[in-house]
Amino acid sequence: MKHAVGPLLTLDVGARQTQTTDIDDVLESFIGGRGVGTKLAYDRVPVDVDPFDAENSLFFATGPMQMSQMSFTGRMSCTGVSPLTNGLLSSNAGGFMSRNFTGTGYSAVEVTGASDELLAIHVTDEGVEFEEVPDLEGATTSEVSEYMEETHDLEEDQVACIGPAGENLVRFASIMTTETRAFGRGGLGAILGSKNVKALTFGGDATPDVTIPDVQMDVHREAATSDNIMRRQGTTSVTSYANHVEALPTRYFSELSFEGADGIGGDAVEEKKYKKGTCSSCAFACKLPTKDEESGIETEGPEYETVMAFGSNAGIDDVVDVMKSNELCDEYGMDTISCGDVVSAYLASEDEFGNADLVHETVEKIALREDIGDTLAEGVARCHEELGVENWSVKGMEFSAHDGRTLNGQGLAFATANRGADHMYAEFYSLEYPLVGKDKALPKDGLEGKPPKLVEKENHAAVLDSGVVCKFSRDFVDDETLGALLDTDYDDLQAIGSRIVELERHFNNQRGFDREDDSLPYDLPDFDAALSEYYEVRGWNDDGTVPDGNVSGHASADD
Repeated sequence: MKHAVGPLLTLDVGARQTQTTDIDDVLESFIGGRGVGTKLAYDRVPVDVDPFDAENSLFFATGPMQMSQMSFTGRMSCTGVSPLTNGLLSSNAGGFMSRNFTGTGYSAVEVTGASDELLAIHVTDEGVEFEEVPDLEGATTSEVSEYMEETHDLEEDQVACIGPAGENLVRFASIMTTETRAFGRGGLGAILGSKNVKALTFGGDATPDVTIPDVQMDVHREAATSDNIMRRQGTTSVTSYANHVEALPTRYFSELSFEGADGIGGDAVEEKKYKKGTCSSCAFACKLPTKDEESGIETEGPEYETVMAFGSNAGIDDVVDVMKSNELCDEYGMDTISCGDVVSAYLASEDEFGNADLVHETVEKIALREDIGDTLAEGVARCHEELGVENWSVKGMEFSAHDGRTLNGQGLAFATANRGADHMYAEFYSLEYPLVGKDKALPKDGLEGKPPKLVEKENHAAVLDSGVVCKFSRDFVDDETLGALLDTDYDDLQAIGSRIVELERHFNNQRGFDREDDSLPYDLPDFDAALSEYYEVRGWNDDGTVPDGNVSGHASADD
């Protein structure tokens, strides 16, 4: 089986020391990316750690596919105990940093400890430099990039950094790379903030010895010649369809469709798109560099989830207003989904849906933890009672779009996902939209027969995140192709994906997570029976816990 190669580099930012560890056994068993990050965290992070403690570690990791030049491979993964969900969580980002990361010669980099001074850490194949950067305190994402270019001749795609939100420990702060690409969900940027690390940079000329089968060129060729609408409109291409089938959350989840969807959907975004955008080596080019000449706003996006969170869910029907929200989140370093949902909750509490000026003002206050922003920076689960609104989250994570009240299998997937209400953990929605799922589509109503398929989809997603392969390769990389790329049987990949999901779950079980956390703020038909069936398929206990005999390698909090 193909897997990432290279040692683990540990950066103790408090002691400003480094250590290199051979992790070949982990790489051979877990491929790379999310799988390797999860196993390393499971083995090395105290199970009872507070997310903001120095003992919490962040693990950056690539996979074997970053040794290819195939489309859909410009991504990498980051793993840690989330300040938002309080559980073990992985997030991945696109852009161009993954190839610079592989150039260091390391398969994974661990950031642990906490620094007394604000730091930038430079990692290359020739060594590590810890740089004190007091002048970057409060700097935005673009200001960090400018500093790195001016003082170190480093490109923006070599930089992973936090904005003011990460420094201020906003629980949904993201780690930004290439300025507009984000390790977005779960607040991993706040972990860097708690360690007083403003930025990491990666570069070098190492060439890890991984040979990818020739089928990669077939995938690349098909991506380059596809007429898929995502090449023009990115993920926003689904907006009108989601709205039509009533799966577009609106006005803080009080409605399922938005009368102003045309003003923020795919056509509106495409009108503002002024050039092609892509990730490293990808010919699919589904990104969305957008510009509004009248206002001068220039950003990348918004993607569909941002269109929901800062558009329909906030009652905003002007794409330029959503572009502005997107730009602010990128500059301050925040997940657009969680931030948009929190702002929408605030609008609901103030009866101010549609007030774009208030939206933008509130985004800034959240990043700086000023006034009401200090409350909202804690996330919906922690502030909903003070606002007097419903708690639209699962395991502390705010909901993405593709509403589970309409797409019932996706609703179950929101509940079971170890990282909370996130659509990409299983991508089950792709099977319930006939427009997307095509001949594989399942009926969107009901849960009958869906739990086994959900298990398969979660496992598959874990493998893609370990490869690392973009989820939007779904029309180009089928099960057989994925097995061929990684040089193993697909059934073996399913088993690896299952182990990754199970390690996440077992770690979180020891932190107190169980069946009660696999819940939704709305009712679905036969939900309890479907949840029990899901546990049964996975071989877990009916209380949502993993039998201790299923896993090994981690001490419990009581040991």
